[in-house]
Amino acid sequence: MDTTVSPARTRIDELRRAMSAHGVQAVYIPSSDPHVSEYLPERWKGRAWFSGFTGSAGTLVVTTEEAAIFADSRYWSQAERELSGSGVALEKVTVAGLAPVASWITARLKSGDTLAVDGQVLNLATAKQLQSALSAAGIRLRTDVDVLASAWPQRAGLPTEPVYEHLAPEATVTRASKLADVRSAMHTAGATHHFISSLDDIAWLLNLRGADVEYNPVFVAHLLLDAQSATLFVAAGKLDAALVAGLAADGVRVAPYDTAAAALKSLPADAVLLVDPRRVTLGLREAAQCKVIEAVNPSTFAKSRKTAAEAGFVRRAMAEDGAAMCEFYARFEATLARGERLSELTVDEWLTEARTQRAGFVSRSFSTIAGFNANGALPHYRATEDSYSWLEGNGLLLIDSGAQYLGGTTDITRVWPIGTVSAAQKRDYTLVLKGMIALSQAVFPRGTPGPMLDSFARLPLWQAGLDYGHGTGHGVGYFMNVHEGPQTISKTVVEPHMAMEPGMITSNEPGLYREGQWGVRIENLVMCVPFETPERGRFGEMLAFETLTLCPIDTRCIEVSLLRPDEVAWLDAYHATVRERLQPLVSGAARDWLLERTEALR
Repeated sequence: MDTTVSPARTRIDELRRAMSAHGVQAVYIPSSDPHVSEYLPERWKGRAWFSGFTGSAGTLVVTTEEAAIFADSRYWSQAERELSGSGVALEKVTVAGLAPVASWITARLKSGDTLAVDGQVLNLATAKQLQSALSAAGIRLRTDVDVLASAWPQRAGLPTEPVYEHLAPEATVTRASKLADVRSAMHTAGATHHFISSLDDIAWLLNLRGADVEYNPVFVAHLLLDAQSATLFVAAGKLDAALVAGLAADGVRVAPYDTAAAALKSLPADAVLLVDPRRVTLGLREAAQCKVIEAVNPSTFAKSRKTAAEAGFVRRAMAEDGAAMCEFYARFEATLARGERLSELTVDEWLTEARTQRAGFVSRSFSTIAGFNANGALPHYRATEDSYSWLEGNGLLLIDSGAQYLGGTTDITRVWPIGTVSAAQKRDYTLVLKGMIALSQAVFPRGTPGPMLDSFARLPLWQAGLDYGHGTGHGVGYFMNVHEGPQTISKTVVEPHMAMEPGMITSNEPGLYREGQWGVRIENLVMCVPFETPERGRFGEMLAFETLTLCPIDTRCIEVSLLRPDEVAWLDAYHATVRERLQPLVSGAARDWLLERTEALR
């Protein structure tokens, strides 16, 4: 590769010229947009555009002499490959938070220098931490300029996909009812107004959906509520007349997207504005001149706790998804058995084809991960036309995929044997399975912070001196983002808003990755449900997990001698449930495959 003409090198040269024109010595480019989204519309993919690193998380910092991507262990192999020849260094982050980035910046800039970051995409919580770190070193933080604008002539405009309504019966709670509940929470917090920028909160609260972000059924907008009315700030032409009228009937008016800041600035002096510091940007926060209360968006809590009716639709979506898995795996295994050549790319194509045939299917919920052997050791691997593997020889194939249905969002990971599986691979697989089963069987007091449950899944691996670098579980939306808060099951620092509550849907996905060899991850989605004990609440309300995902776990990869009798019993009971729920939905080869893969282990 001729690195002198690398696109990233040329683009960063343009960025440095823009930095010079603005009189700044460095620029900070987070993976963010004005809505603090995890997955971004094209317009705000600046970090990927300038560096060439396409991972879903990471930060780019460019100085007059150096450029670096800060990424955690999930992305190291990917970043090393994508940054090759770019002149951008990889800084391997092993500590959560801003500290590694701030230390790198303060070591390279001198007192009196200026770091620029677009305040319209920098979340408020990060802005405060960055300002504190830079001030201590005498470095100025400038947030009133978007340096990228003049260095990125090909930058996309706002997305134009239409907004549509999420209708009954899958929309089980009316827009008016949701708005009333959020206003009640505003009143309790002492707020007269509430500003929401997070796209999933807006879509959930208004029973609307869109396609502005790949895989997530959301649309670009802001929302401002007061005690009686609301204003939806959205680009012109995205809502048809009928939808505008329906919103108006519930007290929601529509205004141009770019007038949100002005609306905040014009709030009365005696207003009290509620904002979520993690889900609003510095630029929009600074527009408000009134008193501000910082707290988690009430809708974030509300949408995480699925109602009984929503849970019913989720179970139906899981059954449809499980039936699609049976159709896919039956076809897949039969093709391999005939000796036909298949690649990782085929997995995504055939999985999507099978899901498309299922009732209520809308789209994939994220980019399918299909990694064979060494590729499976990359947690965020993605096969492309330019880089993929054929499924030949012996080893493990890791498949992580999911879908959006009108009645729920799915996310499932399975590992399947290709050819002969080694004893070492079986041991790794079984240790991961033991962790997944342990968390599946957990019982805990209501309100337990999710991070306190993380060790359930890690203990079997820890006992063998092993571990994995990602979280064990993330919240999952209801026909919404596949990653949802506020709960998490991970090693993160515990915070009060992470409490586990009934109706929360969370992934259960321990893993183990041997770089250059293979990876194992087994994932089901689980839902918090009440757990009855003989003590009947004397020690508080207890919760347990209902496993929602319906798909066999391949027993050919298990070293049975490593499983306890209770673990075997759990697996057999799970497979009995999978068989019972899915058998009416499949026929022919798919039914035969289901029956074979759900046979009792012992």
